[in-house]
Amino acid sequence: MNENHARVCGGPEWAEFMQTELLPSFLSEVDLGRDLLELGPGPGASTQWLGKRVERLVVLELEDEAARKLADRFAGTNVRVLLGDATAMTFDDESFDSVGAFTMLHHVPTVADQNRLLAEALRVLRPGGVLVGSDSLPSVRLHHFHADDVYNPIEPAALLTRLQTLGFRSITIIVDAHLKFIARKAPAVEEQEVETS
Repeated sequence: MNENHARVCGGPEWAEFMQTELLPSFLSEVDLGRDLLELGPGPGASTQWLGKRVERLVVLELEDEAARKLADRFAGTNVRVLLGDATAMTFDDESFDSVGAFTMLHHVPTVADQNRLLAEALRVLRPGGVLVGSDSLPSVRLHHFHADDVYNPIEPAALLTRLQTLGFRSITIIVDAHLKFIARKAPAVEEQEVETS
């Protein structure tokens, strides 16, 4: 993480924006279930808000220092912090009701790695579970902001196709000042049969 990220994304203003504006703008009506997995929380700007909406929140962070800080910050709460790679998760299939990825996909270095992360999210979701996320829209300004850092922005139209190709259903892509997305794993076969009869 470069200096810009440490200053902006780790600051209280960014956390307040995430918790009072961005996340409520598209997730207030989404049922996240009981068990949520948050991928790449970094400084945890969204973690506190998410933790209040589920019984159990597991966060998976790649950076050792960030994971240690999060573990200290959320000790004694319903948040469990794990160190690991979201492109190769060790969780069992169908372990979570929801998976979240907030302003982190553009830090995943390649499209192939981003697709692996999204495929892993689908794998660990229970049938009918939901993937929710947000990211920055590509811009020259953000390209400069990410100097000497990983910057692999997500194209909204391409994200729709990528999620469909991986097997997600009921996909919603929202593009305003940010990219926001909601996508579901297909329900179990028995549930699908009941719905169609």
